[in-house]
Amino acid sequence: MDDGFVRDFGDPRGEIAATAHGDVVADLSHLGVLAITGADAAAFLHGQLSCDVEGLPDGRATYGCYCTPKGRVLANFLLWREPDGFRMLLPRSLSASVHKRLQKFVLRSKVMLTDGAADYVALGLSGHGAFDAATSVVAPISHTELQVARRDGITAITVPGPRALIVAPLREGPTLWERLTRMLKPVGATCWGWLDIVNGLPWIGPSTQEEFVPQMANLELIGAINFQKGCYPGQEIVARTQYLGKPKRRLGLAHVRGDQMPAEGEPLMSGSGDQSAGIVVNAAPAPEGGFDLLAVVQVAAVASSALHIASQNGPVLEFRPLPYLVP
Repeated sequence: MDDGFVRDFGDPRGEIAATAHGDVVADLSHLGVLAITGADAAAFLHGQLSCDVEGLPDGRATYGCYCTPKGRVLANFLLWREPDGFRMLLPRSLSASVHKRLQKFVLRSKVMLTDGAADYVALGLSGHGAFDAATSVVAPISHTELQVARRDGITAITVPGPRALIVAPLREGPTLWERLTRMLKPVGATCWGWLDIVNGLPWIGPSTQEEFVPQMANLELIGAINFQKGCYPGQEIVARTQYLGKPKRRLGLAHVRGDQMPAEGEPLMSGSGDQSAGIVVNAAPAPEGGFDLLAVVQVAAVASSALHIASQNGPVLEFRPLPYLVP
C-alpha cells in the first residue's frame, strides 16, 4: 500500500511484465468518483467544464478538464452519464478539492454534488482478454474508445489501450474482484499508470495543479476540450492558445534509466542552462527497467539539447513517440 492505494501485490516486476504482454486487472483505488445529479446537472457542468456536457450522449464518455479563470488546469477527468446524472472519475487526491470548488458555484441550481470516493470501486482491465472479461461481469462492450455499457449499477468504459474501466458501487467490489481475478492477473495501480503514460493520457495531481493550460498537457488532442461550446472558466485563454498561437511547451513521452522513479512535479533541466525546461507530470516503472514518464517540456529545449531529471547531472530523458500526432 502507498498513501491509501495498492501499489502492487508483492511482485512489481512480474506485474509490469504481465501488463506489457498479458491480461491483467488493476486495482484503481488511487482514483475517486464524483456524482453530479439533479435536474440542472448537465447545464451546470456545461458551464464549468471544458468538454461538451449537454451534447454528451448516453453510452459515451468524454475526457475533460476543470480550469481556473486564467485557463490553468485544476484537474482532468473522465465523465459519463448515468441514469440519475453524471459521474466523474479523477485522481482521489483531487476529488475533495474539486468537489468543494464546484459546490461554490451551484447557488440555486438544482444540482447535488457527492464525493463518492468512499462509495465506489474502480478497476482497470487490459490485454486481449479484457473485453471478454468486461462482458462477462457487466455487459457486451464495444472496442470503440469511450463507449459505455452498464448493468445493475455497474459501468464499463473502453479507454485507449485498448482497455476497459469498470466503476461499481463499493459493495460490488469483492464479488467483481473475485470473478475478474479468475480470468486476469491482479496488478497494482502503478501498472495501470504505466499504461496511461504510454497511451499519452496525463493525470494532473496536487504537484502539477495550475501549472499548465490544457494544450500544454495535450488535453485537446485526447478530446478533452470542445471549442464550439459556450463559456466556462478559462475558456477565453484556452481558445486564444488554440487559435492565436502555438504552445511553447507540450506533453512528451520519455524513458529514463536508473533506480529512482522521477517524482510528479519534479523539474527537468537542460544541459545547456540552469533554468527549468519542463516538469514531470506522471511516471511509472517500465517493463524493460528504468521508468517511463509524461512531462511537459519546452519544445525548443527538446530540439536543442538533452534534458535531465532534477539537475544537469540527473538521468537523461530518452524521448519516444506518442500514440497520437502532436502539432
